[in-house]
Amino acid sequence: MKKIALITGVTGQDGSYLAEFLLKKDYKVFGIKRRSSSFNTKRIDHIYDKKELKDKFQVFYGDLLDGSSLLNIIEEIKPDEIYNLAAQSHVRTSFDVPEYTTDVNALGTLRLLEAIRRLKNKKKIKFYQASTSEIFGNTTSPQSEKTPFKPASPYAISKLYAYWITKNYRDAYNIFAVNGILFNHEGCRRGETFVTRKITSAVARIFHGSNEKIFLGNLNAKRDWGDAEDYTESMWKMLQQKKPDDYVIATGKSYSVREFVREAFSNININIKWKGSGLNEYGYDSKSKKVYIKISKIYFRPTEVYELRGDPRKAKKVLKWKPKTDFKEMVKKMVNFDIDNYGKTNFY
Repeated sequence: MKKIALITGVTGQDGSYLAEFLLKKDYKVFGIKRRSSSFNTKRIDHIYDKKELKDKFQVFYGDLLDGSSLLNIIEEIKPDEIYNLAAQSHVRTSFDVPEYTTDVNALGTLRLLEAIRRLKNKKKIKFYQASTSEIFGNTTSPQSEKTPFKPASPYAISKLYAYWITKNYRDAYNIFAVNGILFNHEGCRRGETFVTRKITSAVARIFHGSNEKIFLGNLNAKRDWGDAEDYTESMWKMLQQKKPDDYVIATGKSYSVREFVREAFSNININIKWKGSGLNEYGYDSKSKKVYIKISKIYFRPTEVYELRGDPRKAKKVLKWKPKTDFKEMVKKMVNFDIDNYGKTNFY
């Protein structure tokens, strides 16, 4: 009998990759998307276009702010696995909309767990909660499952609530619930407001003749950047274990925003050099001397997190998972994708 999976946030980067992954494993996949006045399904439209998947993939309208809609959907489709990937996921934005961020990320997770708890077949359902490396904040790297938490943004704090409520429902109600503490994972479907995709899409436009400059914030912030497609498999593996547990998913290596910029531009044969300091620092082409990178204070967080670098040894040992794509390959893939899709309208 086919397994049934429910994915919240199915129209996002991780949700679309996970839907593809599960369909290849012959799951029947249901997704939840928020109703919107504009279409926001471009990451999954290609799945709809495949006739052979017509009866295997379906999307419901729902919202993490509406517990009754979540319960109704879960009761109707009776999933074996639920992957909660929906969130207000932009850290900088969470400082501007902290209440909304908390309602979606923290209480949205609670609403899903409450829906599972109220079902008679709650022990059948396995629940995956998308946690984040941001819950570690400015702790000493590398961060593992045993590292204390020190969240430094409304986003991270909301995700820490979701982390703890998932553990609590696991212990209190014997629900198979896990936290995947995923470090930064990027790809061609990343939204352009995130710094990595902001850089690679701008590099692509520059390659095609744009004279624009990229405005960035803290160039020295270091992150453990992995490939989003690689990380999808780890989510599924967590729900295939005999016992529920929490796992750090990471590469074990970190790179600064500055290094990401240099690597991205190197793919179009531009060698970026740096001059100045603080808000007056800028990046320029070592040959033409043309300035491509400038700094703006609006992109700095009120509280900065300086380095996040994960320790994935537990995931490697227990889940038999490891990243397949290294940093340079990931950046190259993103730049090439943006170059190849320049000017297209149906574009991630």
